Amino acid sequence: MVVCSVAQFAPADDKSANLTSIRRLVSEARAQGSELVVFPEYSMFTVPAMDERFVASAERLDGPFVAELTALAAELGIAIVCGLNEATDEGDRIHNTLLAVDGSGDVVATYRKLHLYDAFGYTESSLVQPGEIEPPQTFTVGGLRFGLQTCYDLRFPEVTRRLVDAEADAVLVPAEWVPGPLKEDHWTTLLRARAIENTVYLAAADQCGKNGAGNSMIVDPMGVVLASVGEEEGLGTATLDPERIERVRAKNPAIRLRRFSVVEATQLV
Repeated sequence: MVVCSVAQFAPADDKSANLTSIRRLVSEARAQGSELVVFPEYSMFTVPAMDERFVASAERLDGPFVAELTALAAELGIAIVCGLNEATDEGDRIHNTLLAVDGSGDVVATYRKLHLYDAFGYTESSLVQPGEIEPPQTFTVGGLRFGLQTCYDLRFPEVTRRLVDAEADAVLVPAEWVPGPLKEDHWTTLLRARAIENTVYLAAADQCGKNGAGNSMIVDPMGVVLASVGEEEGLGTATLDPERIERVRAKNPAIRLRRFSVVEATQLV
């Protein structure tokens, strides 16, 4: 079993202040017995508009922000998943990247967002380069295997299914789920759907404040919400039990009974 927390806060344009918030929330999660804490997308740096400030703020994975994260994970002995703005060789675009660090401070997985948020009046691709399609990176904590996806990826069920095919027991979803008409309803519905159809845990950490809809939550393989945060800064903590996955899959063997697989799209409609 693994005790997992989702950490909800409102990152802004001060990377030092964001790190202070991250440190405080990691410390609170550790005090609650958490072995893994998940932070939102763009936790390193966020401003309301998608503009050149995202590019100017970007760092390499060997930069100071990641160094602080790895030191914090090693200091407190807790795994951390966090979203950051990763510099690229292109210079005028970044990667929207998730980083997983284990309790020893080692980087154990990275994920660069595949589906960019070019929807609801937003054009993330103007400044963000999508990640390459490659075999999913997973990592383990306490005997459970975790996979990574980001925000808008949630609207594409193939992303979660690929992680389940890679033997993930739980999927972690850092997000900056922008508020808007019915957006909170979409968020909660899609999180529960991805958990139910794949019979896995989902732990989703959203931004709050002006840029995020909040409602971070942990959902079990039957779609039961085990922990939720609401609209303000805070933590949601729950225990992820591999035996729960086995019991649910005995009742609902949907993964075993499926008749279709996921393949890469070679032509966009």
